[in-house]
Amino acid sequence: MKSKLLISFAIFILSSVYCFAQTRLSVTSDFSLQRALNKQQRYWAFGQTIGLQLGLSAKDAAYFSFAYYSNGKVSTALEAVAKSPATTPERIAYTNQAKIGLRQMSVGWRHYLKGNFASEEWSIYSLLGFGLLFGTANNSLTMPVDSSLYNLAVMPGKGRFKRLTYDLGLGFEQPMGGDIFFYGELKTFIPSTDYPSQYLYVSDDAPLSAYFNLGFRILF
Repeated sequence: MKSKLLISFAIFILSSVYCFAQTRLSVTSDFSLQRALNKQQRYWAFGQTIGLQLGLSAKDAAYFSFAYYSNGKVSTALEAVAKSPATTPERIAYTNQAKIGLRQMSVGWRHYLKGNFASEEWSIYSLLGFGLLFGTANNSLTMPVDSSLYNLAVMPGKGRFKRLTYDLGLGFEQPMGGDIFFYGELKTFIPSTDYPSQYLYVSDDAPLSAYFNLGFRILF
C-alpha cells in the first residue's frame, strides 16, 4: 500500500514538473486607443497596457494585465432645478466640463483560434477575463451653482469610482522573428457592477468603453 502511494506521489511530482517545464512566459506592452461609448458621455483617450502571459499549452495562456489611460474630456449642457418653489431663478443653465480617467487590472484566458503562442505564421486569438476598473471624474462648472438651493445633475470637484468588469476581446499576432510578436486587439470592458456616482453624469452600465491596442509580445 505504501509503495503504491509512493509511486502515485512520484508520478504526480513528475507530471507537475513536466507541465511546469512546458509553460513559457511572455511579456506584453502596447499602445491603446480608448473610446467611451455611453451616450452623453463619449470621449477619446490614449493609454498603455503592460502584461504577463503564462503559456499553459500551445493553444491557451493565462494573462494578467494593467492598463492606464489619459483623461477623456466631456462637455455637457445641464440645468440645475431649484429645490424650493420660492427660490429664484427656478432653473439655472450651465455646462459641466468633465475629465474622466480610467485604470484597469485584468486576469483572464487567451485562446488561439488559429495558430498558437509560438507560431511562425500569423495567429488569431480570443480573450476572456475579469477586471477591476478604477476611475476618477473631475467636474468643473462653467458658473457657480449653490448645491444647497439647487439639485445638480453631477457634483463639482473630483470623485472616484470602481467597477468589476467582464473583459472580452479578439486579437491577431504576426511573428517578427526572435520570439517577438506584433499584435493588435479589439476589446471591451463591460461593467458587471452598477452603483450611482454623483460625479458621473451617466452612471448606469458606465463607463462602457471599446479599446484598440497595438503592441509587441516577447516570448521567453
